[in-house]
Amino acid sequence: MIDRDDSSMAIHKIGAVSKFSGVPTYTLRVWESQHATFEPRKTAGQHRLYSDDDVLKATLLKRLIEQGHAISNIGRLGTQSLNALLLNQGTTNHLSGMAQSDGDQDTVSIAIVGLALATRLGTKKFTLNFRSNPVQITDVFTDLTQALASEVQQTPDILLVKLNSLHATTQLDLHRLAAHCGASQVIVLYNFGPEQIVESLKSAGMLARREPVSDSDLSELIQSARATYNGLKAGPSTAATTVKPRQYSEETLARVAAMPATVVCECPRHVAEIISQLGSFEQYSMECLNASTEDAHLHAYLSTVAGSARALFERALQVIADHEGIELGQEEA
Repeated sequence: MIDRDDSSMAIHKIGAVSKFSGVPTYTLRVWESQHATFEPRKTAGQHRLYSDDDVLKATLLKRLIEQGHAISNIGRLGTQSLNALLLNQGTTNHLSGMAQSDGDQDTVSIAIVGLALATRLGTKKFTLNFRSNPVQITDVFTDLTQALASEVQQTPDILLVKLNSLHATTQLDLHRLAAHCGASQVIVLYNFGPEQIVESLKSAGMLARREPVSDSDLSELIQSARATYNGLKAGPSTAATTVKPRQYSEETLARVAAMPATVVCECPRHVAEIISQLGSFEQYSMECLNASTEDAHLHAYLSTVAGSARALFERALQVIADHEGIELGQEEA
């Protein structure tokens, strides 16, 4: 008997399952017929319909098979068992890597809410961005409801959540889930949401970005979240070294801000001003007086967040400069 939640709604056609999980449709049919991996419901026209749990299962199976497991051995396992197996495999690989590199690597553990997002992070192309800080996906959940009802296999460094829309209820659930899983940092990717809720999430220390977010930008967000966590643990001196140094001087930013632009919304000027403000606040936080250890941790956190945001906007300024034909140079302040 297959270990699965039969109460979940069967709403996905086989093509959608293949797209989300990265498993070819032919392979899904073979797994079903030869290994009884799935028991999809069928419409009157004999079209297969799969549940969210099936999509998650296919995603986990693909990652485990890529790590050397045979479908004949794991095809009948449920998602919780597959998740646990993936965690154990990741821990084993990490320990092996540490033995080979004398412990230099620092794994970033991530719990993910969102099937497509989990598939995206599991690709070899994406993980190439983390050669020095390998990614270990500890848990994968289909949505906030399932995540809140489940126990995490391991307390993650980062909770990464993909939402179609933000509203008051999801905001509350995000705070509950962060506390539930004990994540040190939270990254929220969303498609639609009112500005006041986005700002509220940011005020609570979460990183919120509207989709689409490229792989390179997402990897930078994850690295920024990790750096912020390290800064909170280590204090201001370490936090200051985890963020990239300033790329452009105040003179360069002032020159860009004063240039006439062909972009109707005056993006060069606005972005240059934002970078300057973030850089000033980053420096202010580093120099702010500390009356206690808690103050030092708070200012380290603020400095790291400002520096991470500043680095992201510097990247955006380079994109704008390429578009406008502006020569920025690589001046350090």
